[in-house]
Amino acid sequence: MKQSVRTELDRTDLRILDALQRDGALSAAELAERVGLAVTTCWRRVRRLEDTGVIRGRVALLDREQVGLGVTVFAHVKLSAHGRDNLARFDQAIRKHPEVLECYTLMGDWDFLLRIVARDIKGYEAFFLDHLSKIAGVQSVSSSIAMTVVKETTQLPLNLR
Repeated sequence: MKQSVRTELDRTDLRILDALQRDGALSAAELAERVGLAVTTCWRRVRRLEDTGVIRGRVALLDREQVGLGVTVFAHVKLSAHGRDNLARFDQAIRKHPEVLECYTLMGDWDFLLRIVARDIKGYEAFFLDHLSKIAGVQSVSSSIAMTVVKETTQLPLNLR
């Protein structure tokens, strides 16, 4: 796992990041105008934020249901044995599946929490039976189907106040 070094961010950096979180397609000129900087200065700051890894990438956020992925599943996974090697094997195996949008290592009764998308319940069942349950070392999986989305965001709270 990659260790990150925290980059010092000033108020202007935070304003740039906040604006880009809201609209990653802003041109350099539009962004500079929103944060009150010259275009060149703004562009340099954005490049620095990208180079230091604060900005990891820019993406288009898709509507899951509009692209045919109507089911979100949260799956708790317990491994049969612990230790770095077993955790690393699961980590490597789960990365191969694009249906798994997020995977977290947990402390407590479960070892991992996955957020998985599928076309429908049968699609998740197939993923579970054909892939997730066959990963070496998986002892048990507890799946919860999300019924509605109350809040879903990618925007981090930057405390601009």
